[in-house]
Amino acid sequence: MSSLERLTSISEDTQHPPESTMPITAFRDSPAAAPNPSYSCRHLSDLRSRLGPDPFLKFRACIRLRLPGRASISAPVRCDVCGRAPPRLYACVSCAAAGCGEHAPPHAADASHHVVVDVGRAELFCFACRDQVYDRDFDAAVATAAVGGGPLPPTESVRKRRRVDYKPWAPDLNELALIAEKSSPLPPSRIEGGAVLPWGLRGLSNLGNTCFMNSVLQALLHTPPLRNYFLSDKHNRYYCERENRTIVTRKSDVAKGNNKNLQLCLACDLDAIFSAAFSGYRMPYSPAKFLHSWWQHASNLASYEQQDAHEFLISMLDTIHEKMQKDVRKPHSQGSGDCCIAHRVFSGILRSDVMCTSCGFTSTTYDPCVDISLDLEPNHAGSTKMASVKSNYSLHNEANSLNSGVSTLVGCLDHFTRPERLGSDQKFFCQKCQVRQESLKQMSIRKLPLVSCFHIKRFEHSPIRKMSRKVDRYLQFPFSLDMAPYLSSSILRSRYGNRIFPYDGDEQEASSELSSQFELFAVITHSGKLDAGHYVTYLRLGNQWYKCDDAWITRVNDDVVRAAQGYMMFYVQKMLYYRVSESTCAA
Repeated sequence: MSSLERLTSISEDTQHPPESTMPITAFRDSPAAAPNPSYSCRHLSDLRSRLGPDPFLKFRACIRLRLPGRASISAPVRCDVCGRAPPRLYACVSCAAAGCGEHAPPHAADASHHVVVDVGRAELFCFACRDQVYDRDFDAAVATAAVGGGPLPPTESVRKRRRVDYKPWAPDLNELALIAEKSSPLPPSRIEGGAVLPWGLRGLSNLGNTCFMNSVLQALLHTPPLRNYFLSDKHNRYYCERENRTIVTRKSDVAKGNNKNLQLCLACDLDAIFSAAFSGYRMPYSPAKFLHSWWQHASNLASYEQQDAHEFLISMLDTIHEKMQKDVRKPHSQGSGDCCIAHRVFSGILRSDVMCTSCGFTSTTYDPCVDISLDLEPNHAGSTKMASVKSNYSLHNEANSLNSGVSTLVGCLDHFTRPERLGSDQKFFCQKCQVRQESLKQMSIRKLPLVSCFHIKRFEHSPIRKMSRKVDRYLQFPFSLDMAPYLSSSILRSRYGNRIFPYDGDEQEASSELSSQFELFAVITHSGKLDAGHYVTYLRLGNQWYKCDDAWITRVNDDVVRAAQGYMMFYVQKMLYYRVSESTCAA
């Protein structure tokens, strides 16, 4: 009896302890894969024609899961020729012979049994093509084991995203005549030293500890998709007031209505700020009306005390979303994140996988998000160890440890998406084991937003010590960022190996991979202490950076921005992809 024949006698119910993950083999398509989308080479196609529709039946009972989600062929096997058990062992699909890297190729050449299974990786390999080959049925069996025997998504998505060429608008003769008749060119505006400021760059007056609001508003005023939306008159405050009588846009209307339940439309006030910022005037603008509107929605934060810029951003986007969602004239789909301009620009989808360490069953949930909050790495273990030390000297050392070293945004994202073993006090109920089990949790990004906002957790609060503090550790952040390694498609490919079977029926990962390159355009910094700090925004307009410090606008170079203590970073996709309407497809 060969080694593989001994394998096929193993019951499907045999349980095996988890093992560590082996390295991932790089994805390489063989030259013969192009003409036949179902099989990767003609040798695999010939094998299926000889052995029937399911030539891998003998391997189904032998697929075994190793954390975190990698598969292999179960039970220890040895080479039939030399009797060794090397790290790389191959099992012949045609005759069930097992061979090492030295003896498997001669067997494949002599018997013309070219297709084998890599036992350690549960992947197909063709010795004739000298490359990995892929089969949907085989990968489906591996995927079934990888998700703990749960249902698999359809092999092909019915929704196809088409790419269309971007055609910039250019006015025709009639439009040129209307522009000349109804408008006049704005004069260039210069600052001290004779430099020309870009349009829309206007200082904002500090109304009393409102630098948190000014810093966020400056970033939003120059968020490309949001700016284009409001400057294209997609949300007209006068039209909104006329069409939505339940939404009040003026403070005087609230007084006339004498109704405390009436709330101002924050999107209308944001439209007014866009109009003021891009009007050509350079005197600092007072966002008092916008502040009053926000207080109407966030009454718990209605004061002249310093607030957190990140909390203000989330509160403002949620308020705009809630108001614009009530407009029945704007169609939207549940969970798609495109029901209002706030979510169309900032909303993404996070994927959370919790895997049972006993059987491999994976529970997956999806959550929308408008930003990603990241922990500063490293020194997490160090702060935990020193938490048990009570002396003031140790507490001082701990604070220095938190503020020492250098973190990177890429490192923070790696830390955010790496597998995390949950403690025994966080056991989850496994649907396959029917008991609570220890688990691994891994986060990934299923859908990237047009604008990615990263919030750095610089403010730490300890309920045990009843104290708060700020982490001043320096953070390096790139001007260009590739988000592909943090997508769910990349994480799953790394976890399960190279498979042609899709792990998600939706194509959101595929579309995200096309637009994973991002460019930094705004950085909000915080200087000072936790309760007495100051917010400043750095904006990149064209190839020049500008510092927006409330009412003051100054030009700065790249090095000043890189040295800043980043608190919130805003990245926009370098290339935008547009949906094709049915009429466009028909044309």
